Amino acid sequence: MTSEGIYLDYAATTPMSAAVVETMSEALANDFGNASSLYALGRQSRAKIERVREQIARTLNAQPEDIIFTSGGTEANDSAILQTAKRLKGKGKHIITTAAEHSSVYQTMKLLEEWGYRVTYLDFDEEGHIAMDDLARAVDDETTMVAIMAGNNEVGSLQDIKTIGEFCVEHELFFQTDTVQTYMNVPIDVEAYHIDALSLSGHKLYGPKGIGFMYYRYAKAHFKSYLPGGNQENQHRAGTESVPLIVGLGKAIEWFEKNQDAHRQHLIDLRHYFLAGAEARGLTFEVNGPKDPELPHILNLYWPNHPSDQVLIKLDLKNIYLSAGSACTAGSLEPSRVLVSMYGADSPRVTESLRLSFGEPTTTEELDAVLDALADIQ
Repeated sequence: MTSEGIYLDYAATTPMSAAVVETMSEALANDFGNASSLYALGRQSRAKIERVREQIARTLNAQPEDIIFTSGGTEANDSAILQTAKRLKGKGKHIITTAAEHSSVYQTMKLLEEWGYRVTYLDFDEEGHIAMDDLARAVDDETTMVAIMAGNNEVGSLQDIKTIGEFCVEHELFFQTDTVQTYMNVPIDVEAYHIDALSLSGHKLYGPKGIGFMYYRYAKAHFKSYLPGGNQENQHRAGTESVPLIVGLGKAIEWFEKNQDAHRQHLIDLRHYFLAGAEARGLTFEVNGPKDPELPHILNLYWPNHPSDQVLIKLDLKNIYLSAGSACTAGSLEPSRVLVSMYGADSPRVTESLRLSFGEPTTTEELDAVLDALADIQ
């Protein structure tokens, strides 16, 4: 519990860890040298950037030169997709994705449709997975790319990205995957899974906002700079690199490298504790998505006859912060594309669901307080 209340929206963003804040503070004070400079202060900055690049590559079984620092997952997703679509348009202008992608992918696909590309949107089943048969049927002679998220940010389902990667190799398709929710939560091996591009955002890992990275296979040969300017990021992304943000990201990843298994078990334990507590209090929740934990920090619950927007308002008054299976934007309620894909637009789950997402700081005492608040609403 923070001084501001109980926070259970870690899938949206995480607080920076104390170690990350300390590392960034030191870098802000000392590492101001431009990494493109030739003198010692610049070389010091360059060395720190390259150490983090190598660290990331090691976690993915990738080549360091294929790691490109970005402002976050959105930039990594849409730039990889747009640049690849342009590069491969001579082979065809058909792309396959899902109807439940993060908006950074979904809206990029809508833009490509405006540019004359065809996009096929695969649906999720009721546990949040695609069917490989649907993917196979969607491929035609014009297909060049498959963009399917590794782990869903609303219901916590994992796709079988290894099987999808193997399928893409067999059909000579470029495979891009959004790993913002999965990186360091589940193992990812770009070689074993045949991934051609993936994305990450630092603020999902107790790291800073404004930094992420893209992996792009054979980046030197295939990825052209989409920001005109200098030759930073191996000529893939112009603009002076932010050393404090990059070393902060590296520190966040370092923690996961040391604590990944224990962290996952902590999240699984919290999930089980919450569901057992709900049952003990007579709360009639049904799980949206996988019944067994796949991404254990995400738990999406259907609560019949309890409109999610009303529940969130009541919880907010008690300083309890969750999100819903639908997004409130500018005063209007927009249905969750994920839940619509899984259950249909007319399902009450679309407007009567809550998303809880747990984090390393989450305690069972906090969960008891949230459960008691929900029982009072009931």
